[in-house]
Amino acid sequence: MNRAMVLKTSGDLGEVTISNNVISEIAGAVATKCYGVVGMASRNKKDGIVNLLKPDSMTKGISITVEEGGVIVEIHLIVEYGININTICKSIVNRVRYTIENTVGIKVNRINVRVEGVRVD
Repeated sequence: MNRAMVLKTSGDLGEVTISNNVISEIAGAVATKCYGVVGMASRNKKDGIVNLLKPDSMTKGISITVEEGGVIVEIHLIVEYGININTICKSIVNRVRYTIENTVGIKVNRINVRVEGVRVD
């Protein structure tokens, strides 16, 4: 696996370079619009504390790994209390995969959704 900063694809008309940030922005926008998702999460590695990210920093809750034949997307998020977590995760995986593959034209090999917390109102 390669944690490259860009993904390059070639076609008849030339080469296209796509930054991992583009894929992260798309995945974050799609994931946060799914029902039951409160926001993206960031884990403090040192303390093990989970923080709810502000809407403008949603890409920090997502990591993209480029591998041969596609990408792996890892999403860290916080969900609303009382929602079926399994259903939310399946919805996120399906929507993110569809959007990335149809918008960017890159195959998504795997999507890992990590629920870092539950928000109780």
